[in-house]
Order: sequence, then structure tokens, then C-alpha cells
Amino acid sequence: MYRSGNPALNDSTFDKSSYDGTAWWDGYESNMMTIEGVAEKTGLLLLITTSTALATAFSMPNSAPLILVGLLGSFIVALMVIFSGSMNPALICLYAAFEGLFLGGMTWYFEEPLEMPGIGILAALLTFLILGAMIAIYRAGLIAWNRNLAIAVSSAVSAIFLVYLISIIGAISGWFNIPYIHGAGPLGIAFSLFVVGIGALCLVADFDFIERGVQRGAPKKLEWRAAFGLMVTLTWLYFEILKLLAKISASRR
Repeated sequence: MYRSGNPALNDSTFDKSSYDGTAWWDGYESNMMTIEGVAEKTGLLLLITTSTALATAFSMPNSAPLILVGLLGSFIVALMVIFSGSMNPALICLYAAFEGLFLGGMTWYFEEPLEMPGIGILAALLTFLILGAMIAIYRAGLIAWNRNLAIAVSSAVSAIFLVYLISIIGAISGWFNIPYIHGAGPLGIAFSLFVVGIGALCLVADFDFIERGVQRGAPKKLEWRAAFGLMVTLTWLYFEILKLLAKISASRR
């Protein structure tokens, strides 16, 4: 299997050897993972995230602390799911709820204090348009997901998060900052476009990874893990599109 670049869907996610002592793969032909099952669970997670996001946004600025709660909560729960290999629906739904708190608060911040009304709806529409386009491209076979592309995308994702990590350390310490890429200039917009493009490719990688799991007869319970992996990519993509739109809007002022 090829790495997807998504830490929630790693090489061992659908390997039998990762689940020694279970009988999930044997004798349960009627209880196997399906694409439809993953789609249903992803839809439920999106509903949870959207609901908590709207509740947070409409209660701002009084609920501003929920942004930090959502950021830390989603990060901690994501690590728990990834490193424990959990397929617990309650834990994965909790991740979706925390993501909603963070994204809802941040969306309000862009729309109100930064005076960019409607940017959240536009970012959500673009996220789903990209999702639909990537599904169509994947189904049409227009992108051949092979080892070379997998390595390229994984390397790009690692580089992006390294840049973000260095930026956060610099901002917190006050020692330095990374110029241009976070600004509203051409370089900043180009960087955001690049990140959104990599996020879109990660979706294709996730589709490929999930389809391979279905082909290998993975147990139905792994649909939750697959849906979690998709949510990690989708929430990241939404936030990057939100920042891209904000940069474009700021550059026109």
C-alpha cells in the first residue's frame, strides 16, 4: 500500500497483522467495510462538526474560549485515535465536535473582526466542490496514485506542517517570524494555493487508501477509522481555503 500522507490512515490501518487476536477478517463476509458505509459515517461526522461550528459561531464572542478548547481537544483526541488505532465511534465523534468548536470560532473571527462576511459559507462550498471534483477525478482514473506521487505528497505535507510548526514557535517566542507566506501578498496567496492543492491530493490519496481497504475485505468497524481519516483532511482543507480567501480579500483592500 502507498502512504496517503494522512497520519490517520497509515500503512497498517487495514493490515490483518495489526489486529492479532481478532476474528474480524474471517467468517464475516456480510459485515465488511463498504464505500457506502464510510460515506454515511463521514456524513454523520460532518453533521456533528457543522452543528458545533454553527453553535460556536452564533454565540461568539462570548464563546471565544471554545476556540482554544476545540483546537487542543481535537489535537489530543486525534493523537489518541491515531496512536491507539481506535475505532471507537464516540471518540471519533468527539473529535468532530471539537473540530467544530475550533472552526466555528475561527470562521466567526474572519467574518466579523476581520470584516469578511460570507467567507465561511464560501469556504465550505469550495471545500465540498473540491471534494466532489476529487471523487470524480479519482473515479475517472485521471490521477494515477502511485508510489512516486505518494512520496511527493507525503513530503509536501511534512514540509507544510514543519513550516507551520516553526511559525508557531517563532510567534510564541517572539524571536522570529516567517515573512511573506502568511501575508496577503502574491507569495502568501501562492503558498496558500499550493497548500490547498496538496490538501486536494490528500483527498485522492484517502479515497485510494479506503478503496484498497474495501478490496482487502476489512471489517465494517474500520469504516469509522476511514471516516475519521477523511475528516482530518476535510477540516484541514476547509481551514486552508478559509485562509486563502482571507488573503485574497485582504489583497483587494
